[in-house]
Amino acid sequence: MNSLVLNLVNDFSERLGPDHRPRLRFVLLMGIVGFLHACAWQPSIRDMRLVVPEAASEIEHNRFVLHKSDNIVGQLATVEVQPGDTLPDIARYFGLGHEEIGAANPDLDMWTPEAGRRAVLPLRFILPEAPRKGIVVNLAAMRLFFFPPKRQDEVITYPVGIGKEGRSTPLGDMYVDRKAEHPTWYVPESIRRDHEKKGDPLPPAVSPGPDNPLGEYAMYLNRPKYLVHGTNKPYAIGLRASNGCLRLYPENIKTLFHATPLKTPVRIVNQPYLIGWQNGQLYLEVHAPHEELNEKTLKKNLYAKLKDIEKKQGRKLDWGKIESVVAEARGIPVPVLDHTPSLAQLIQDAIALAPPEELYRPEVPSASTEKGGWYIRAVETENERTAQRAAAVLNHMGPQIPARTVALDNGRYTVLAGPFKDADTTRTVAKRMLIDLDIRGKIVPPKAQLSQR
Repeated sequence: MNSLVLNLVNDFSERLGPDHRPRLRFVLLMGIVGFLHACAWQPSIRDMRLVVPEAASEIEHNRFVLHKSDNIVGQLATVEVQPGDTLPDIARYFGLGHEEIGAANPDLDMWTPEAGRRAVLPLRFILPEAPRKGIVVNLAAMRLFFFPPKRQDEVITYPVGIGKEGRSTPLGDMYVDRKAEHPTWYVPESIRRDHEKKGDPLPPAVSPGPDNPLGEYAMYLNRPKYLVHGTNKPYAIGLRASNGCLRLYPENIKTLFHATPLKTPVRIVNQPYLIGWQNGQLYLEVHAPHEELNEKTLKKNLYAKLKDIEKKQGRKLDWGKIESVVAEARGIPVPVLDHTPSLAQLIQDAIALAPPEELYRPEVPSASTEKGGWYIRAVETENERTAQRAAAVLNHMGPQIPARTVALDNGRYTVLAGPFKDADTTRTVAKRMLIDLDIRGKIVPPKAQLSQR
């Protein structure tokens, strides 16, 4: 586990208080995607050009014109956070993943960003070093690039969820062997054993439906047991959360599924340091290297490559800026030749997109729905914002666990999950909360009164 994650865990441990510190996995989930307290520049919105969504469809749908002489596509953009927005909601609308939007916005709370602030949308990408053919996936960026057949001038790119540590997505060359709509998930024995140990036994097969982790579409690779598929946990896109497969947002896999012929080549690489050229400018894009990689060796090779470019091109590089880009690892291409704009300047000059009329936002239960239902009292804390974050995490689970924050008479706050239709459903959800997030909730039957202010 790297120092960034450890710092986030420690920070959240202090916020949750001693009565919640044992809930480490829950803290990790909230911490990893939060990036809550890093110092970062806040962009000014003076002189920004406001681009309406209709005029920015190319940016929003991650479909870009590809020039042979360049290997950078897209444009850096910003959007104003609206009341009730979360960064995962914004990320999904604009085709970004959790870590992408979190790394690009270290000064914004992932789950409760301040309304009126501008969120940076890292919608400019350096293509990985790989043939521009079929599907190319860069695990470090958690991003898939699709080069449509018979279209040499276009690339479509989507965020992906990838294999967790210990079950990494394999590298190398493969191809799409077969495809299936509404697939059945035949649960691998290793996964069944893992769930057995957690007290969450799985059947040998899971039929299509909301509990199927493959979603509505699946493309089976020729390497056995590895797929490119949808998901019933869309807010895990852009995280290391799968057992090795590649997950896409439901809306993205639908498009990719229908556009991808059988035998389409699939190349999977892991390139955290990307060098690109556009209009004669040299750019560097950096992602935090995964645990499996030798960061020291990768960094050494990067600097050697940059020094070679400096020598052959006869153009001086800004080595101080290069050090900063590598250290910050924000996933945004930054020009690194001497006397070129800083990242802060790039953000200031980024295209300002109009806020979307509607995001992929889970429906949050209101206080008026409380009567007559079963509930689970989850996290209790004296910090209202911590409770709001916890409620947001539950609402973004897959399938959703509806939850809201409730103020108690004693000045503390609780997260109330529900309503649920009956005791069995409530117990099933409570079990999910315990297994997935280490939250030991207290079931509240319909007749029980919740003390509120």
